[in-house]
Amino acid sequence: MTNTGPVEAYPTSAHWGTFEVLVRDGRVVGVRPDPADPAPSPLIDNVPDAQHHPTRIDRPAVRRRWLEHGPGPDAQRGERDDEYVALDWDTALDLLAAELDRVRRTYGNEAIFGGSYGWASAGRFHHAQSQLHRFLNTIGGYTRSVATYSHGAAEVFLPHVVGAEGAHALLYRAPTWETIAEHTDLLVSFGGLRVSNTWVASGGRAAHTAEGGMREAARRGTEFVSISPLRDDAAAELNARWLPAVPGTDTAILLSLIFTLIAEDRVDTAFLERYTVGWPHLRDYVLGKRDGVAKTPEWAAALSGIPAAELRELALRMAQGRTLINVGWSVQRARYGEQPLWAGLALAACLGQIGLPGGGFATGYGSMGSYGGGFTPRALPRLPQGRNPVDTLIPVARIADMLLCPGEPFDFNGQRLRYPEIHLVYWAGGNPFHHHQDLARLRRAFARPDTVVVHETHWTATARHADVVLPVTTSLEREDFAASRGDLRLRVMRRAVPPHGAARDEYAIFTGLAERLGTVEEFTEGRDVRQWLRHLYEEWRERQGPEVELPDFDRFWADGGVDIPHRVMDTTFFGAFRADPQAHPLGTPSGRIELYSETIAGFGYPDCPGHPTWLDPPERPGTPRAQQWPLVLVANQPKDRLHSQQDMGAHSRAGKIADRAPVRLHPDDAAARGITDGDVVRLFNDRGSCLAGAVLDDGVRPGVVQLSTGAWFDPSSPDTATCVHGNPNAVTIDVGASRLSQGCTGQVTLVEVERFDGAPPPVRAFVPPRIVGHTH
Repeated sequence: MTNTGPVEAYPTSAHWGTFEVLVRDGRVVGVRPDPADPAPSPLIDNVPDAQHHPTRIDRPAVRRRWLEHGPGPDAQRGERDDEYVALDWDTALDLLAAELDRVRRTYGNEAIFGGSYGWASAGRFHHAQSQLHRFLNTIGGYTRSVATYSHGAAEVFLPHVVGAEGAHALLYRAPTWETIAEHTDLLVSFGGLRVSNTWVASGGRAAHTAEGGMREAARRGTEFVSISPLRDDAAAELNARWLPAVPGTDTAILLSLIFTLIAEDRVDTAFLERYTVGWPHLRDYVLGKRDGVAKTPEWAAALSGIPAAELRELALRMAQGRTLINVGWSVQRARYGEQPLWAGLALAACLGQIGLPGGGFATGYGSMGSYGGGFTPRALPRLPQGRNPVDTLIPVARIADMLLCPGEPFDFNGQRLRYPEIHLVYWAGGNPFHHHQDLARLRRAFARPDTVVVHETHWTATARHADVVLPVTTSLEREDFAASRGDLRLRVMRRAVPPHGAARDEYAIFTGLAERLGTVEEFTEGRDVRQWLRHLYEEWRERQGPEVELPDFDRFWADGGVDIPHRVMDTTFFGAFRADPQAHPLGTPSGRIELYSETIAGFGYPDCPGHPTWLDPPERPGTPRAQQWPLVLVANQPKDRLHSQQDMGAHSRAGKIADRAPVRLHPDDAAARGITDGDVVRLFNDRGSCLAGAVLDDGVRPGVVQLSTGAWFDPSSPDTATCVHGNPNAVTIDVGASRLSQGCTGQVTLVEVERFDGAPPPVRAFVPPRIVGHTH
């Protein structure tokens, strides 16, 4: 049968922006950029393949072993020969409601873990995490996770040294690129300014402006320095000076820059005395009075590989004009990830430019598209989640610890907590087999609960480790509206195609469960989807105040969107504090920037002392581990997809080598191992291994290999590799940044790489599991 109908265009939004999908006869046949977007993301090219891919889940499915043997731990959960039984919706919801009821009545609601790390949809209503948490709160609550994989160390650490409001500003209210272009003489970025990261924002962007902002700043004279093991962490158009540092040595570099300012009498002592506490502690440490080791450029050069003369010259250049120090999110995703943040803040304080437009300290430029793109102080529309009666929590990156170590104590941000005993994991939105580290360990952890429930659009690795799999609609199959922090417009998302198979919205699924558990009125409040959209929009419209005239919901929906009022374009961090620190103190114990924190010191954590400190990470060249695993793997964010989403799409597939994720090596490292461009190679260490396709690139520092996250985890040939598709989390370490934050540490890992000889096994990540039977 051939397609004969007309092609219709439907504007829509995703986390990578606004675009149009082209639909014929109920199928997506193409995409085109939004003409109003100055720099549309190429990620839109993944959409057509993903929407109708064979991995789409078309009906509820339950693992045969769980169905036949009942709930319980199962070491075979997620095995390649696992079979699923297709069920009708009523049967599936009856089974799941009964299991939820059994767990909460037998073990209490603490035994339910409400996973859902988000990113499933850009929509404000069909936000999987909010839907799940709202439902679980109506049935008595759940164990929750806090913080993020993206910047977990920063979220916990920064409030201690700049206060909660200061931390929020640093993470979400960055000065605009226009401000940088006007005021900044020198922008020094640790962790790069990767353009592809700016294509993405939670909720999407009406217009991608970060890339143009960077280029305009360069055109108007801002100098850029990129301290990173990867040359392309800064776009070529920026003409950035590249300092190819050894990964994990940023703190040492920052401390050496402070040492140089001290030695050259370029420290702004008046600023330090008025606006900070703890400078004497830090100064004595940098000078070596506390540990006998002066943090000189020569000392840092031996660790970082950056010549001492270049470090000394950089410090002096910083003191000559308006300088902005940016510590990207990638840098704090490592052991002792709090330290480069603290050292970067301390360096900015020594320069005395915090609170001045275009100067001081930032964390996030080049990390996400919304950073430096404005702020919306009046909250965007969102589905209320209700109150969780359960107090139990874990840091988000400690999921495997929780499942493997019930009852064991752990430290977190000054608290001594215990891991709960989880009997049911409920995941709706997100993919822990993308985000989490040490996937072999995560597989063992997922074998421990009685039941794992997953809502998914596709048969991801997470879905294939579930007992109950419920098919959900994609954003193109439902109605919603989208916007991100600081966005220009609240944008309508119309249904473009019918649901795939029997897929349902999360709202319909949770409504069905709530009906069975007696909480449907509390969950729905008597509203269907369109009524909720109207209610959330009108609530948001009222919050904007009587001085703002906004259309009612019907006009908003017909027009396709509305400009967001009250949008703020920030020009500086801590401006009011600098102008009058007594009238506008920070929310710290001292009211000032804490270069030494009595609070943190009082926790007594050896992996996070009371001031910025060089703590030698084990995953670094020169350490004992490096004798066996001599290369440093940098597992950064992918440029051809968002996380693991739509990895089967055309844009993502175009970058694969022999159907596997590409790994970049310096030509000298490749030659020493007999590796040529295009070879299939094996990355390995004592935690696991993965296959990838070799790309030789002298823009990668010698001794470093780069493999982006996001290739769908494929353990289908365990005798060959933990993952045959190229997921770097097969080899990353699953430990917290420190006892303070317990943040993710997946950015930097020691490995060895070898050429894979012989025929590599096929990639089966995109082959659905066997589904048998069908109960009506």
